[in-house]
Amino acid sequence: MDIKSAEFIISSAEVAKCPEAKFPEYAFIGRSNVGKSSLINMLAGNKKLAKTSSTPGKTQLINHFLINDEWYLVDLPGYGYAKSSKKEREKWGVMIHKYLMKRENLMCTFVLIDSRLDPQKNDLEFIEWLGINQLPFVLIFTKSDKISKDKLVHNIDKFKATLQQKWSELPQIIVSSSISKIGKEAVLELVENTNKLFHLD
Repeated sequence: MDIKSAEFIISSAEVAKCPEAKFPEYAFIGRSNVGKSSLINMLAGNKKLAKTSSTPGKTQLINHFLINDEWYLVDLPGYGYAKSSKKEREKWGVMIHKYLMKRENLMCTFVLIDSRLDPQKNDLEFIEWLGINQLPFVLIFTKSDKISKDKLVHNIDKFKATLQQKWSELPQIIVSSSISKIGKEAVLELVENTNKLFHLD
């Protein structure tokens, strides 16, 4: 898939205020500072599309971007930012869960995992919640350019082993880097193939 156009549409504080659900939609979410905005900009081929920041917790709203006038890319608030208040985290959690459960045109959620880290409790809890609610998702391991190949393989294998303690079948995994653009083709191919299913419905 070639990205010919990428346009910011709206930031919403409530699911009810999201755009009309007439296009297939793909959500991107992960722990704060996982490299979500950089990944989104890499996929869209536009360094200024999603706002990047060295300060975690920057995204606090549901941000919709229209890609090629045919599907929505959705930037969701990051979870696990310790410096935000408990009340704020709970508010974001309710908003995110409501969006993921009620948005009928949501085709897949891409859960971003920092490839440099050991399995994190909040990542595992969120993935488990998606599984319990039978919501389709794919794992994207970010920042793969920042560690050695051996360490990358080790960390992904460790994450898989942790998931296998509760999961009989592992989700699809994509390795990415916003610098080298690894993973771009895999993500866009998945979107392209899934879009066909949306139009069949």
